[in-house]
Amino acid sequence: MAEALQAQDFGAIGDGCTLNTAAIQAAIDAAAVAGGRLVFAPGVYRTGSLFLKSGMALQLDAGVTLLGSQDLADYPLMPTRIAGIEMVWPAALVNVCAQQNVEICGEGCIDGDGQVFWDSYWALRRRYEPLGLRWASDYDAQRPRLVQVYESFEVHIGDGLLLRRAGFWGLHLCYSERVRVEGITIRNNGDEGQRGPSTDGIDIDSCRDVLVQQADIAVNDDALVLKAGRDADGLRVAACCDHIVIRDCIVREGAAGITFGSECSGGFRDIEVSGIEVHAPVPVGILFKSAPTRGGFAQQLKLSNIRLIDVPVVMRATMNWNPGYSRAEIPAGMAEVPAHWRVIAAPVSAEEGRTRIADVQINGLLARGARVAFEVEGVDAAPLTGFRFEGVDIEAAAGGHIYGARDWQFTATRLTLGEPLALPNERDVQGLPGKTWHLQATLSKPDPSLQSFEVQDVS
Repeated sequence: MAEALQAQDFGAIGDGCTLNTAAIQAAIDAAAVAGGRLVFAPGVYRTGSLFLKSGMALQLDAGVTLLGSQDLADYPLMPTRIAGIEMVWPAALVNVCAQQNVEICGEGCIDGDGQVFWDSYWALRRRYEPLGLRWASDYDAQRPRLVQVYESFEVHIGDGLLLRRAGFWGLHLCYSERVRVEGITIRNNGDEGQRGPSTDGIDIDSCRDVLVQQADIAVNDDALVLKAGRDADGLRVAACCDHIVIRDCIVREGAAGITFGSECSGGFRDIEVSGIEVHAPVPVGILFKSAPTRGGFAQQLKLSNIRLIDVPVVMRATMNWNPGYSRAEIPAGMAEVPAHWRVIAAPVSAEEGRTRIADVQINGLLARGARVAFEVEGVDAAPLTGFRFEGVDIEAAAGGHIYGARDWQFTATRLTLGEPLALPNERDVQGLPGKTWHLQATLSKPDPSLQSFEVQDVS
């Protein structure tokens, strides 16, 4: 690349107060023309949305912080995908949109200063929930993401970068290919214990050829998550998340260590996850989540060398996740509603809405201090099929339950359980060590959350 350009030469002032959006954007544009690198003198640079260009690098060295404006007007509205729906939404703080060969690097910080956006979300949600509009809250409370990579190619993010206090998601990769994220730290909660709602870590959304490695994450929602669209709109787009590698990461806070869904309408294929370490208070190690209107699929998933320390639930799979959010129904009597409400609430047939998960390999899983080993709740019409577990070593107070499963195989497995693992049909789950158990319950009820289980020793 050409010689580095200095942001202060374009009028950027790192005093933490001056709004630098125009000055920094001018520097970005010049760096792109020169095919160069934009650097900053140490300081805190308050700014609204910035748009990086092809063939340039944004270098934030140690001592440099980009600090997000707290005025939503400084984040222009633009077409994007948000929580699985294509719609107009505020731009992120740092954007790579329809570009290629872009780098964001350095040991500096991108800080969303997100408290004002967290507060606005909770205020709107308090108004919406009594109206039966929990599902609309995340779409109507507009909040800027921290970094967005959208419809772009050959993007590198990392080299010690710190992302913190996102107004919404931290790093959102969407409709992009050949993206490499490595050596980043994400801290999305506040300095005094404030917890930002929906402050995901890394969202990989209908992308192809992505590598994420050596990320250190503490957030308040999904930490490392694969997404591929929601319901009718996601099925219309039908863009798969394909050929993704996630390795050598640590999750310290979040909804789960590694998550698939709930936006899964376009499907997941050829995903490799390895070397993930997850600590309490993270509640779940491996999470599959979907809903009766999602559809989509997951296949060729390989998870290996997963280490869980005091994580309460080792593995959870639910096809009826969070109905208040997942089941969008416009209340009767509301005639004039936002267009995106009708998109979200568009009906999906029962057949289209079934998510089909198959061909999942989990090798080298170690869990200590767990409360429950398995909370697996598939559905008979589309069972979770072809899971292979090898080298699994779990110590848990209870085995939990596995149902809605077919053709699960365990080899070289050690389970140390205070209470037994409940299985609806032992023929569908083979190779478990020690006693086998079955349920004295029919599994024909349409809502798995209504099931009750009575365990009987049949060994």
